[in-house]
Amino acid sequence: MHLLYFADPLCSWCYGFGPELEKLLARDPAMRVDLVMGGLRPFTRETMSSAFKDMLRTHWAHVTQSSGLPFNAAVLDREGFVYDTEPPCRAVVTARNLDAAKALSMMKAVQAAFYRDALDVTRTEVLADIAGESGYDRQAFGAMLESPAMRDETKGDFASAQSLGVSGFPTLAATYGSQIYLVTSGFATDEVLSSRLQEIDRLAATKQ
Repeated sequence: MHLLYFADPLCSWCYGFGPELEKLLARDPAMRVDLVMGGLRPFTRETMSSAFKDMLRTHWAHVTQSSGLPFNAAVLDREGFVYDTEPPCRAVVTARNLDAAKALSMMKAVQAAFYRDALDVTRTEVLADIAGESGYDRQAFGAMLESPAMRDETKGDFASAQSLGVSGFPTLAATYGSQIYLVTSGFATDEVLSSRLQEIDRLAATKQ
């Protein structure tokens, strides 16, 4: 059994879910996690409206209440910022191609840079800096990030999520042989995740 994690770095609930997933993986360090970028708001071209900013503030307050993680609202005051989630998703896809073992850490670093540090993670140079700090070669990462291959693979991730009916993030699934089982659609604590995985393990065992 291994996990499929459908996420978007600029999904606030994915940010809040991170510590719970970390706790789950700490119990089983050998557990494999495959990241699939869902594409929350890819290819957005318009700057944020006041209503959209208010909606985000409400969501972020709920995530803080559930997770205790910090949010820096200064990112919402950035002049001309466009909330396009495709570049940070592409950064995770690029990290996955260069070194899959560090891809989850890269996604967490992008989340922290955006939510905690209010950096513009839609910019290539910012994402390359984060990659360099996460153990990747900055120059190689930046070049690969802008490649047509990474753009196409990122679109492929979005299509894969849609084909499986994944429309909300975070979504965590478990694969057992050829079967895919839903673990959670939305935020859940590590205790709930662990309990659900035990149920799936028992269920899958009966089908063998």
